[in-house]
Amino acid sequence: MRGTGKSGFSEAGLRRLREVLARYVDSGRIPGLVALVSRGEQTHVEAIGTMRHDGGAPMRRDTIFRMASTTKPVAVAAAMVLLDECRLRLDDPVDPWLPELADRRVLKRPDGPLDDTEPARRPITVRDLLTSTFGLGLDMTAMGSPMMGALFERRVYGENGWLLPAVEPDEWMRRLGTLPLMYQPGQRWQYNISNDVLGVLVARVTGQSFETFLRERIFAPLGMKDTAFHVPADKIDRLPPLYAPDPQTGQFTVEDPAEGGHHSKLPAFASGGGGLDSTADDYHAYFRMLLNGGMHAGERILSRAAVELMTTNRLPAEQLAARETLARNAVHLAYGQGQHGGWGFGMAVRTYRGDYAPIGQFGWDGGSGTTTYADPHNQLVGILLTQVGMSTPDSARAIHDFWTTLYQAIDD
Repeated sequence: MRGTGKSGFSEAGLRRLREVLARYVDSGRIPGLVALVSRGEQTHVEAIGTMRHDGGAPMRRDTIFRMASTTKPVAVAAAMVLLDECRLRLDDPVDPWLPELADRRVLKRPDGPLDDTEPARRPITVRDLLTSTFGLGLDMTAMGSPMMGALFERRVYGENGWLLPAVEPDEWMRRLGTLPLMYQPGQRWQYNISNDVLGVLVARVTGQSFETFLRERIFAPLGMKDTAFHVPADKIDRLPPLYAPDPQTGQFTVEDPAEGGHHSKLPAFASGGGGLDSTADDYHAYFRMLLNGGMHAGERILSRAAVELMTTNRLPAEQLAARETLARNAVHLAYGQGQHGGWGFGMAVRTYRGDYAPIGQFGWDGGSGTTTYADPHNQLVGILLTQVGMSTPDSARAIHDFWTTLYQAIDD
């Protein structure tokens, strides 16, 4: 599918991009994928392969994918709307809305027993949640620690077999509130939990469900008609199964079916950490809005200042190394993804040149085999969506090769 308008990519570069991605499909490692790349006025889409590993319906441009952690950069926009409207302030304590997180105790050692604690030095703030530094997170490098055990034993995570909350938000917050923090508020970047807490915060501040507020303030204005926390029955044929290939044999096993699966009905908890379903075009509209400083089709979605806060590094130098180590070992980034340096609000921000992408690129990856980033320097958006989880390195390698090849296709 050729783009229109001024040149952004070379024809040879786009052919090579398709060839590189098609290798993964032709070899049988990934049944199908959808890739969207845009630069300036040019948008190019590739839909390759089939919805299922044993054939059947072809991948289409409007195929709906489980976005997993690629949810984070989009879901955080709800909180940014509230900051713009002064309904939240960055350094306000969250206690009035989230009393479950008031008067926290903090582990004296992050890997220590849960009863060896000291008082939190200060309340948790909105900023702490936005930067993932409120004191709790999923640390895949410390699965044997008492805290990580407690997160699963108390069914904060894992109740449904997924790293997503499985109960109503109030009950989930109650469970979370029975735990101490691992670190003092603001002390250390940690993964994922803050993104789920943010969704509860938005709902309580607005008096609406998290999904309703996102739909009214972000999805509908951007025309993101296929983005939600579940896939309704009249669209379920556009959702492929999610596969988790056997790490030893590579044999395809269905991690989540389409009909009757986790995403076929409205969840009890709308997870800002990993619950969205969406399409390449919907995500393109969102990330293009960020590149446009918060504007879409002449309408302001977010202030320019809010977008700059989200998409530039917010971590002090002493936290960057810790974030990098944890990100590289997160379960869905275990094959070499995540080497970016910084973190903004809900997304990674490249603070050093570690691969083909330049400093300033922002976005994130998902454990279901998804990746979405925007690059202000080149005015570029890249999106690759697969239905293969990262139980094997195949989808992570496809993501790596996608970005490596995409940056060679730039035509200046």
